[in-house]
Amino acid sequence: MSKLLKVTSSPHIRHQDSTRGIMSDVIIALLPAAIYGCILFGWKALLVLITTIATAVAAEALWNLALHKKQTIGDLSAVLTGLLLGMNLSSETPFWIAAIGSVVAIIVVKQMFGGLGFNFANPAMTARIVLLVSFAGQMSNYVSPIDAVSSATPLAREATFTLKQLFFGMHGGAIGETSAFLLIIGGIYLMLRRVIKPIIPVAFIGTVAIASLIAGQDLKLAIFGGGLMLGAIFMATDYVTTPTTDLGKLIFGIGCGLITFVIRQFSPLPEGVSYAILLMNILTPHINSLTLSKPFGAREVAKNE
Repeated sequence: MSKLLKVTSSPHIRHQDSTRGIMSDVIIALLPAAIYGCILFGWKALLVLITTIATAVAAEALWNLALHKKQTIGDLSAVLTGLLLGMNLSSETPFWIAAIGSVVAIIVVKQMFGGLGFNFANPAMTARIVLLVSFAGQMSNYVSPIDAVSSATPLAREATFTLKQLFFGMHGGAIGETSAFLLIIGGIYLMLRRVIKPIIPVAFIGTVAIASLIAGQDLKLAIFGGGLMLGAIFMATDYVTTPTTDLGKLIFGIGCGLITFVIRQFSPLPEGVSYAILLMNILTPHINSLTLSKPFGAREVAKNE
């Protein structure tokens, strides 16, 4: 009997479910925070999410049709990318900008690098950075759910917030980043389902907490006042763009935390989570090469052999 060896690209996941099942789990974990964001910021938030998800799915479908490739929208990866991008945007983001973000995420970051498993960085996060650089004014327009007027995120202005307001999300910010409580619940669900390990989120958040404490910053603001929870739990744990070993994940999480702190502390940017994850995504192949254990008995082959 002949046996075929199947060679496939990452992610190589030891999980009982298919790619569709894993994507479904992540979507389920994100839904409470997404729904809360729509309740908090109103119908505009819902329309932003619908725009990013619909455009992401359409972009992937049209790409596959144009290149005569097998249709992949059924694996729900495009849905997840659109949802993550939308949750990283303000409810005041113009719909055409949200749509551009989804096209960048799917076509430029994902499909142009070969599709799912070949992208070097998280598509939704990279698309958000592109939008931040290209449309800085529109991307910094947030609304406070309390007074219904234009506002900034807690990290971007001098304001007093209670732990309760920050933890449960009664402040301005992106649609899906405000409620730390619901994001943590989603993260626990993914850990119980064994979709993610706690190493990266704990290392990421813990590093930011320790560095902020040493610098004398408001700890509750540093942890709950920005996009740290959403980034650490749902974007820094992407299978494709993060290290495969536990030691590598630890290094990755600590690196993300340090870079986030440095950007917040020493740059004019109010938030550094997305940039930190992108920089560490670029370093992931090197982290893997340094932390992967060699097979027992293996030896390096001399150049003249």
